[in-house]
Amino acid sequence: MKTKSLIPIILLSVLLVACAPALSSSPEETAGPAVDEPQLMRTEIVSAPAEESSGEPATLTILTHDSFSASEGVIAAFEKANNVRLSFIKGGDAGATLNRAILSKDSPLADVIYGVDNTFLSRAEESGILISYASPMLKEIPDELKLAKENMLSPVDYGDVCINFDKAYFSENNLDIPGSLLDLTKSDYKGLLVVESPATSSTGLAFMLATINEFGVETYLDYWKSLKTNDVLIVNDWETAYYTHFSGSSGKGPRPMVVSYGSSPAVEVVYADPKPDDAPTASLVGDNMCFRQVEFVGILKGTQHQALAEEFIDFMLSAEFQNDIPLQMFVFPANQNAVLPEEFITYNQVPEKPAGLNMEDIANNRETWISDWEEAVLK
Repeated sequence: MKTKSLIPIILLSVLLVACAPALSSSPEETAGPAVDEPQLMRTEIVSAPAEESSGEPATLTILTHDSFSASEGVIAAFEKANNVRLSFIKGGDAGATLNRAILSKDSPLADVIYGVDNTFLSRAEESGILISYASPMLKEIPDELKLAKENMLSPVDYGDVCINFDKAYFSENNLDIPGSLLDLTKSDYKGLLVVESPATSSTGLAFMLATINEFGVETYLDYWKSLKTNDVLIVNDWETAYYTHFSGSSGKGPRPMVVSYGSSPAVEVVYADPKPDDAPTASLVGDNMCFRQVEFVGILKGTQHQALAEEFIDFMLSAEFQNDIPLQMFVFPANQNAVLPEEFITYNQVPEKPAGLNMEDIANNRETWISDWEEAVLK
């Protein structure tokens, strides 16, 4: 989810990317802007964190995608309880963040990485950058979210990449809502959809995987060629798609459909001033129209603060952090005992049957599928 989201810019202006407060997310989702990399304080860890003996707080550095967000009070509580200072590096979208971790594995930028999702899970597992850790909090996480091998990564949250639509546009033009992915190739919807490239955006990649699930490896490119004939607009990242080309409440463009998140309509309500009686946008959540993203956290090899890193993972899976997730990053908490806020329940849309593409198939074919897509659609 991540997730990956409408939150990055909203929270930047409200407090600010979410996907948040006070630390900022976007699924979604490619090479992000360069950021200053804080100098990591390295301390030898024996049976207890060295910071306990020195009395001085250590610095635990977290590499995240741009949509990460958590309340100041939640972060402060962890820092106080563990005599630590948390430092966050924003690495772009999920794919770009993982690439940064891999490229810097001989001299790690951080102690912990958050935001790897199930579309990039195998790449993270095979990269040799992670330390296995089985958090005791995993007992509160549903088995279907535990996708990582050997506890290399722990699930933190999940959400659905779906097509959002501008309710007012469809109502004013007396236009039926598309009921399937195939419907989007009809002339009625010519020039109405903006999507993100799967080569540069994790949101775009999730949508492409949904089309592969629906149409099969042999014919998904034919589907994309039909979308192209129907004047689909393809952009590099979620923020450009949503804020520049989408016509929904937060968007400023002419297109009434965009690949975003099932939670985006809830965001439009929560951050609107004044608050509307209903969400101005909604999601297409028909069978196989959405792709469920699961986001993970893990410990990076080379950390000198492994005990603190383990404590931080336990904390991210605990009720205190998990209860904070929905209105910060607008995704579902992985902990099944977490409490959902009323706004999140009222306005969030959840598909009954998201695309169910096999994780092993994604791992084995992701790069080929993306390359084939670029060749067929962009050239």
